[in-house]
Amino acid sequence: MDIWLPENIRAAIDGKPFEVDNVGMSDSSVYMFDDMVLKIQDHSRETENEYAVLHCLAQTIPTPRILLYEIANGKVYCLMSRLEGRMACDEIYLNDPELLLEVIAGAFKLLWSVDIEDCPCIQTLDVKLEMARYNVENGLVDTENAEPDTFGENGFKSPHHLLEWLEKNRPDEDDPVFSHGDMCLPNIFADGSKITGFIDFGRAGIADRWQDIALCYRSLIHNFEGRYNGGHQYKGFSPDMLFEKLGIEPDREKLRYYILLDELF
Repeated sequence: MDIWLPENIRAAIDGKPFEVDNVGMSDSSVYMFDDMVLKIQDHSRETENEYAVLHCLAQTIPTPRILLYEIANGKVYCLMSRLEGRMACDEIYLNDPELLLEVIAGAFKLLWSVDIEDCPCIQTLDVKLEMARYNVENGLVDTENAEPDTFGENGFKSPHHLLEWLEKNRPDEDDPVFSHGDMCLPNIFADGSKITGFIDFGRAGIADRWQDIALCYRSLIHNFEGRYNGGHQYKGFSPDMLFEKLGIEPDREKLRYYILLDELF
């Protein structure tokens, strides 16, 4: 591997075959080995949160096990065990919406079973809006990857304009649970209908239940409509099937709010 690495991590992977993982929208570099994953990203509040969450969840829900962890030159180098199974965005699931929704429902059940009484990771709206403001004020918002109507003629004039709206129209946080924080299909792994694990916990912690439901809802729509696979659209899926499977009524206002909030991350 022709990049700089801490000595102990290089020794652990030296000579082992690997593939580069380009799935997802994060700025991380991810290298996949047979039984390990090396994740390299900028040291940040999110990387510190992910480290804390993985330790807290080690005995609770299936997550990667941290093998080696180093911070150097402003980067975090995390060598983890590799989860078994397939990402929930795999074609085997997109071609079988009923199976996929069974996986999704199981994933939510696992996350919501986590006891939040002593959870040290807080991702309430106060925290999220503070982070969003930092991103806006430091020019870190990528408007090019936003939903088509979020910004522009029919949307908000700018990230600042959206932030102001979010601060003035925040919903009640009346249903706190353990939230993954980025509940999109590539972050859920399964074997058949069995959940084998979750990845990418940088934004995880205590938050309103609809934070995860909203981002999962958006991810389902994007994947079935072909946003990430060259435009191929899959049949047999309706977005509201998610709520039917979860046995809940959709809260349209919270769905919109949390999807808009995520535009600033």
